[in-house]
Amino acid sequence: MNNEPRINDRIRAREVRLVGPDGAQIGITPLPKALDMARELELDLVEVADKANPPVCRIMDYGKYKYEAAQRAKESRKKSTNVVVKEMKYRPKIGAGDFGTKTKKVAEFLGEGHKVKITIMFRGREMQHPELGRKILDQVAEAVTEVGKVEIYPRLDGRNMTMVLGPDKKAQAAAEKKRSAPEESPASPSTLETPVGDTSEAAAPTAEALGVTPLETEATESAAAEIEVTEIEVTEIEVTEIEVTEIEAEAVIAEAPEDSDTSEA
Repeated sequence: MNNEPRINDRIRAREVRLVGPDGAQIGITPLPKALDMARELELDLVEVADKANPPVCRIMDYGKYKYEAAQRAKESRKKSTNVVVKEMKYRPKIGAGDFGTKTKKVAEFLGEGHKVKITIMFRGREMQHPELGRKILDQVAEAVTEVGKVEIYPRLDGRNMTMVLGPDKKAQAAAEKKRSAPEESPASPSTLETPVGDTSEAAAPTAEALGVTPLETEATESAAAEIEVTEIEVTEIEVTEIEVTEIEAEAVIAEAPEDSDTSEA
């Protein structure tokens, strides 16, 4: 079917509503007069609205008009994105390895801008447990949250359960921004070191800070000294007793041979 408008002598109406080349309304004009006006301007008379009564015709350069229309259509085709619906099939008893491989492919499709139809195929008595298929669909949707979102929620379709995922540009941009952000560097050791100073004063609180008077401090120190002296004296007494015991034992050993010699005689 030819969709091109009628031009010049192909126009059949007796009179037309004429529009000038600059878009100005000229009004209802007999067809021969409109054609003469177009020829004087070396342009074409183009029927732009054949359904109107009378038809609307415009004086224009039809060759230029066709070229510009083709360019506009070409630009619109460039800007339009060709969305393809991919399909990925799962089974209710799918293994962990297969699940990871298929879900990774689903994420790739969504990253490329495609929609993905997820299908759970039931067999035999598996139809009695649709919750197994719903669980798998929920896991897939959760695994691809950074690149896609659920457009059509799970529903039963005969022996299958289906769900449609679509690309999520905002989630993809957020995930990309998160990956490109520099990781926070750990705190340097210098910031963790204690400032250099008199650590003994900082570690040991003063008597004044604890609310102890000088007299109480001296009494406490003298008591501690007496305890240390007592411990030393007790230790020395124990050592002396051990030495005396060892000397007595040596004396007994020395006397033992003499007794034996006397018995032999």
